[in-house]
Amino acid sequence: MADQHDTPEVENAEEPAGRPPLPAASLKTFISGLAGQVLINLGLFDNPATGRKEMNLEAAKYSIDLLQILHDKMKGNLTEEEEKLMNVMLYDLRTRYVEACR
Repeated sequence: MADQHDTPEVENAEEPAGRPPLPAASLKTFISGLAGQVLINLGLFDNPATGRKEMNLEAAKYSIDLLQILHDKMKGNLTEEEEKLMNVMLYDLRTRYVEACR
């Protein structure tokens, strides 16, 4: 019988050939990923899961709202560069969202 504290062995999965390495984990990478989801949900880029442009305004708004919550919660803890990035990104995404709703 295995000890409760034993953990199953996990094999390291190798990167598929031709796939670039993951970017460094950072706030910029994280918020860029959320912004990318907004652009996909606005139908501006292909959905990687389907390979087609699809519009989901509800999901786009949800991701914009998540970015705003992060911005509000991190107020006072962002570098000048991060603050500028968040402000520009939120403004751009909101503008694109409003255009898509027309």
